[in-house]
Amino acid sequence: MPDGMSLKAKSKPNRFQQGRVTLERALSKLGIASRTKANLWIKQGLVSVNGEVKNNPLFLVSPEKAKIEISGAKVEKRKTVLILLHKPKKVVTTNSDEKGRATVFSLLPNVQENLHAVGRLDMATTGLLLLTNNTKISSWLTDPKNKIPRIYIVTVQGLFTTDKCALLEKGIMAEEGDLLKATSVRINKESLKETHLTVELCEGKNREIRRMFETLGHAVTKLKRIQFGGFTLGNLEPGQYRTVSQTELKKLFPNLTDASE
Repeated sequence: MPDGMSLKAKSKPNRFQQGRVTLERALSKLGIASRTKANLWIKQGLVSVNGEVKNNPLFLVSPEKAKIEISGAKVEKRKTVLILLHKPKKVVTTNSDEKGRATVFSLLPNVQENLHAVGRLDMATTGLLLLTNNTKISSWLTDPKNKIPRIYIVTVQGLFTTDKCALLEKGIMAEEGDLLKATSVRINKESLKETHLTVELCEGKNREIRRMFETLGHAVTKLKRIQFGGFTLGNLEPGQYRTVSQTELKKLFPNLTDASE
């Protein structure tokens, strides 16, 4: 992890910590179900709050105080689960795919928790992907204000020069009108045919690396994320994953309320 960077989260009040949130969001925050699934359960009349069935997903509730039940079973807050996956190519970062393509969740057959991906990697991109049931952790890791570093190994077509590296570090405007900027760009190997680089970002804009190189006239042929904050791939092979221990969670997120509960 680069010097000066820390995974320690700043204490930041939000609506969930302060009090009431919508019922669908409460179920998501408690790690019970996605907001889409929670919305469905509520409309089906399966969810009750303090003994009363609630059919409105936007009903306000205090998750820490209210007695929430699903089909008569009391909802208990689940322990935080954080998984580090080595995502292979041709796998999409979504819960289900209408085209029938393999998803990252199909690689986790023995994991029963309600997980969501921390950001996304497109189908052609490989490498480190985090999945968790704790929205506080995922929101903090992906908030641009926290400047969490992401490091990638990139191969592009053609000879990419040091002058162009400097341009990316300074920032360039994409056709869509947003600024694309790398924290650092380093050339590892170069030839007239292709260039291999290491790129570090502190944001996670949609297709950011592919877009910044395409803007300078270089198509990305390979893209692999090797680090996200303090997490690295280690010895994980494509398709393999490991669960981050509760001890590691507490060490990495000491200031996130209930991060490991």
